[in-house]
Amino acid sequence: MTRLRNEGYDEAVQRLRVRFSRGEEIKYISHLDLMRLWERVLRRARMPLTYSEGFSPHARISLAAPLPIGTTSQYELMDVVLQGPVSPYFLIQTVKQQLPRGLEVLEVIQIPLTDPSVQSQLRHAEYHVVVRVDRSTEEMQAAIASLLQAKELPWHHMRDTGPRFYDLRALIEHVWLVSHNRPSFILGMRLRCDPQGTGRPEQVAAALGMTEHPLSIHRNRLILAEN
Repeated sequence: MTRLRNEGYDEAVQRLRVRFSRGEEIKYISHLDLMRLWERVLRRARMPLTYSEGFSPHARISLAAPLPIGTTSQYELMDVVLQGPVSPYFLIQTVKQQLPRGLEVLEVIQIPLTDPSVQSQLRHAEYHVVVRVDRSTEEMQAAIASLLQAKELPWHHMRDTGPRFYDLRALIEHVWLVSHNRPSFILGMRLRCDPQGTGRPEQVAAALGMTEHPLSIHRNRLILAEN
């Protein structure tokens, strides 16, 4: 097993990438709380985690992208760096006994220690977004076509430090109609999700003329640069 010593960390011998789902039961916990939850789960499963050195050591666990509160997902990615070899099958079988309802491990693969971080490889996220609106299928298709034909879409949202202005169109890769069961539509969205910018499904829905927040947002897939 190849060994790698990163300054400030325990000695690492293995890196596993975990794909997991996040259901309705835990869709309202924060990103930080989810990180803490995963660390507790992995410690209870006796995984040989690596930790940082210093006054407040933390486990080397990293999620590809924060999931907004209230959103469910079937494709979350997490990298776990270990100081002892563990088979993907063993991790799945051991960890699932510690998971609360709403979390499920779907796949585990081994990643080279020298690969870039999962966050730096992330490029797009795909969603299914359920919206309620009194429109025909033709009207919705026309709204989507108009949005995709736009060269730019000036947008802003408020932060604690004040308004942030940006081009929302630059964050939209594609939008399509999945199904229509009036008065609800399911929209597919592939949005930019990288260190330079992240598209938010509720903002795209608003740009399509939706006056109400989506009924539900579900992340179907994270797309990495290598894919």
